[in-house]
Amino acid sequence: MNKLDLWNDFCSRFSILDNAVPLFDTEGLTVNIVNKGSNGRNVLKRSERMKSLIINEVNKIEADYKNGTQLYEGLIYIMFWKEGDNVIPLYIGKTEKYGKANKNISANLKNIQNEAFFARWGYNYSYHLGDLSAVVCFGHPEEKQTKKYKKWASMMFNEFPSDKPQLKKEVYFWTTAWKTGDVGVWKEFGATSLTFLEYLLIGLASDIFPDFLLNTEGVNR
Repeated sequence: MNKLDLWNDFCSRFSILDNAVPLFDTEGLTVNIVNKGSNGRNVLKRSERMKSLIINEVNKIEADYKNGTQLYEGLIYIMFWKEGDNVIPLYIGKTEKYGKANKNISANLKNIQNEAFFARWGYNYSYHLGDLSAVVCFGHPEEKQTKKYKKWASMMFNEFPSDKPQLKKEVYFWTTAWKTGDVGVWKEFGATSLTFLEYLLIGLASDIFPDFLLNTEGVNR
């Protein structure tokens, strides 16, 4: 298989196109804005389907942690555009089951109904939607408007900041609870850990889609 075949095979085996959901709550391509936090910060509203998908997958990991069954290692996720039957990756990441002490469940997954952290997609600053909103929405401190998320905004939105931010095209989100023993990109490698899977996916995607992938670590430049 060439690199694109490997990417398409992974996407097919995990039914990424079929199981993906819109990342944002939109009207047409305009993303709805909600107010969060004690100061009512303007943030980009995630879709209800995205919220449900993350909660469902995290619930599997929390049950696994409580039962001590060691079935799952965490979440793998991809933010992407659709082009026909193709997945054009914009960002690839993971949220591991354990926190820094490697024994307690990660704060990013614990109490998943709390929207602040939300498996790295929370509305707080230092989380994906919080930091992207700092760039795209009005009213955020300049020091919260980072270079990383300005790059995200430039890729996805027509102009920013805006009170009616418009996407260039629909952005989709896929995630799954990664099972210990699952096979990743290269079947020859057999069982692939979550950490290695993220590394492989980013490396592969950066070779195939260098003009679209927003990851900055682990990429081939």
